[in-house]
Amino acid sequence: MSVLVKICGLKTPESVEAALAGGADMVGFVFFDKSPRYIDLAVARKLSAQVGGQAEKVALVVDADDARIAAIIDALAPDWLQLHGNEPPERVASLRAFGRPILKAIGVSEKADLSRAVAYEGVVDRLLFDAKPPKGAVLPGGNGLTFDWTLIHDYAAGGAKKEWMLSGGLSTENIGEAILLTGAPGVDVSSGVETAPGEKSVEKILAFIAAARQPTSLGLAGGSV
Repeated sequence: MSVLVKICGLKTPESVEAALAGGADMVGFVFFDKSPRYIDLAVARKLSAQVGGQAEKVALVVDADDARIAAIIDALAPDWLQLHGNEPPERVASLRAFGRPILKAIGVSEKADLSRAVAYEGVVDRLLFDAKPPKGAVLPGGNGLTFDWTLIHDYAAGGAKKEWMLSGGLSTENIGEAILLTGAPGVDVSSGVETAPGEKSVEKILAFIAAARQPTSLGLAGGSV
């Protein structure tokens, strides 16, 4: 089974084109102004038109209010809302009124963090397990950090009740191991395809997608996870 691939934090026509040319399933755009990957609404409109229907568009927000989300939806016309802040389940449930599927990020550093996922299973369409940022970090994600992937393996083996994806420090060099250990049905990358924070590499985007999709590179030739 092919792994779902999301390339996040795109800012330029060149990076969007690379993600589309490589066959990414989802392309993510960041609307958190403290991030080096932030784009404004005018840029969002242009990149949205470029994507068209070639991939699903994801709007990443961090504890945004309704007015901000409405403006983002108007500009980007996203297929998904990605919530990467401290949004409680009640807030997530209220955002379903916008009529977009919701992807909720859960920061993970220890097994206890996975218990948070249970509270969201009834109000989201998909979960995103990301490395929990260190104390004092400005960014809730995109920090290039990994976490103990065996924690996710245990979660999935226990009968995950919701679709999910893996994120956090993924790159062309480790994506095979990550998928092999977790059985992740989908993966999300941002800093792992950059040359500097917020600066995407066309070559790295293409290489990451190819590595995630190539069974032999995962040691899974002839099979699936």
